[in-house]
Amino acid sequence: MRIKRRMKSKFSHRQRYVRRITLCGVLVAVGFFLSYLEAILPFQVGVPGVKLGLCHIVTVLAFMRLSGIETACITVVRVVLAALLFGSVASLIYSCAGATLSLLVMLSLQRLNIQREKRDKPAFFSAVGISVCGGVAHNLGQMGTAALLMSTPGLLWYMPVLLTTGCVFGTITGAVGSLAADRLPRSIWNHG
Repeated sequence: MRIKRRMKSKFSHRQRYVRRITLCGVLVAVGFFLSYLEAILPFQVGVPGVKLGLCHIVTVLAFMRLSGIETACITVVRVVLAALLFGSVASLIYSCAGATLSLLVMLSLQRLNIQREKRDKPAFFSAVGISVCGGVAHNLGQMGTAALLMSTPGLLWYMPVLLTTGCVFGTITGAVGSLAADRLPRSIWNHG
């Protein structure tokens, strides 16, 4: 009886692990599809370099339901795949810089919220607020990298436009990601 119970718990642990890996793979695929969709959509706002950031929806969704490590892995794999297939080496560098800064900011804000909730205080930032900060950080990371690589600090004059669009599109993707997290069945995210 004891051996059966031990074997069952090992099997359950393996099942949960495989389920989490599969879920991360599905989210990478969805994010990759959204990157592809964004690459082929003729969306223009009259400002060069401005994109909707549809794949950020997956990042927000992962932040709300998965661990920070899982979210970071999903983001890194998606960024590398999208840059290799739809971009160039330069776009990979810019995307990695933006994604890294965005993830660091979003993780920091999420940890701040968790620490406040442990002390029975309300969270500072909603999922939409964290998404907006992530979108702005992404733009800052990309512009900072461009200014360094091109030795053109004048590019930073472009920041007000990117900060505004980061706020607008960060709000949209945050709202959609938050809505998706609330609407998807909890059984998808459960560990068991």
